[in-house]
Amino acid sequence: MEKINSEKYAHKVYSFMMHSQQKEWGNHAWADWAMNINKWDWNPGVGIVALLEYGKDTRKHEIFGEIEAWVGKNSEQADKVKVINAMAPYAVFPHLYEVTRNAQYAEKAGEIASWMIEQAPRTREGAFEHTVTENATFREQIWADTIFMAVLFLARAARLKSDRRIAKEALLQVLLHLRALQDETTGLLFHGWNCETSDWMSASQWNRANAWIAMGVPMILEEIADDFVDNELLGEIKDRYHKLVEALVKRQNDSGLWPTVLDRPDFYEETSGSAGIACGLYKAVRMGLVPSSMQSSADQALTAVISQISDSGAVKGVSGGTPVLASVEAYNEVPIFPTLYGQGMTLLLLSEVLGHQQR
Repeated sequence: MEKINSEKYAHKVYSFMMHSQQKEWGNHAWADWAMNINKWDWNPGVGIVALLEYGKDTRKHEIFGEIEAWVGKNSEQADKVKVINAMAPYAVFPHLYEVTRNAQYAEKAGEIASWMIEQAPRTREGAFEHTVTENATFREQIWADTIFMAVLFLARAARLKSDRRIAKEALLQVLLHLRALQDETTGLLFHGWNCETSDWMSASQWNRANAWIAMGVPMILEEIADDFVDNELLGEIKDRYHKLVEALVKRQNDSGLWPTVLDRPDFYEETSGSAGIACGLYKAVRMGLVPSSMQSSADQALTAVISQISDSGAVKGVSGGTPVLASVEAYNEVPIFPTLYGQGMTLLLLSEVLGHQQR
C-alpha cells in the first residue's frame, strides 16, 4: 500500500465534497443533483458515509460534528423519501449514537431497520425492490446499488442493537443479491435483475454496480460476521465474493482503472467505480476474505485514482447517475462530471489507506 500523502488528497476530496461552491460544479443540467450535499438521498448519503469513515480513520473528531450538523439540517426530508435507495444516510446513525449517546440516533436506527424488514417492498425472490426518490418505478427489480445504500445500514443497526434478526436479514439480502446478479461463468455482476422477466435486462456488467458490492460486502461483514454467524449464509457469501474479486482483478486495465462496462475494455474508464473496487480489495485483503496477493491490484488502482483528483479536489472521470440502461452500448454514452458519490467513493478508498497506515 503506497504512502503517497494520502491525507493531502483525502482532505482535498473531502473539502470539494462538503464545501465547494455551486459555481465550481459545472454548467451541465445535473449540477445541483450531482453536488448539492443538502438532500436526503443516496448520492449525498454516499458522501456522508464516506465522511464518517474519514473521521474515524483519521481520528478527526470534528468531522463527527459536521455530520451531526448535516443530519440536523436535512433529516426532516427523510420521512418524505422513505425508499430503499434513500436509506444510505442512516448508516451513520449507529456511530453517531456511540459518539454522542444521543438516544434519538439509536431509536431512529431501530425504527428504520424495522421498516426495512417489515414494510419495504420486496421482489418475489425476497430481495429489496429497488425503489427511488424520483418519479420512477422499477417493479420486481434487484439492483446492485441496494447492498451499499440499504444493507450496510441494516448491518450497522444489527450491531448497535445486538439483534440477530436484523443481522440475518442483512446477510440474506447480500446473498439474494449475489445469487441474482452474479454471472456464474465470469464471476462478475450484472447491474440489475428483473424478477418478472427472469433476465438481467440490458445484461451490462457495469463497473459501479460491481463496486457497490465489492466495497459493501466487506463493510457489512466487518459489522456482523463475528458476532452473528450464520455459517450457511456466510460460507456462500464468502465464496461468491471471492469469485467476484478474482474476476475484477482480471478485468483491470493496465492504467489501474476499470472500464465503465467491465467486459468492454474499449469503453471509457470510470473513476468512482474503480475507487470503490480498490477500496473493497483493500478491505477484503485486510479481513482475510481474499489472498494478500490481490492488494497489488488495489495499489495500482490507488495511484490511478489519485491521478484523477484535480487541484480543487474534484474527482474527474466520474459517470453520471445511471439506471439500468436499454443496451450495453448506452453505458458508454453516460456523461462525465463530478458527483457526491464520486467524491465519496474516492474518499472511502483514501480513508481505508489512511486507516491502514494508522493501525
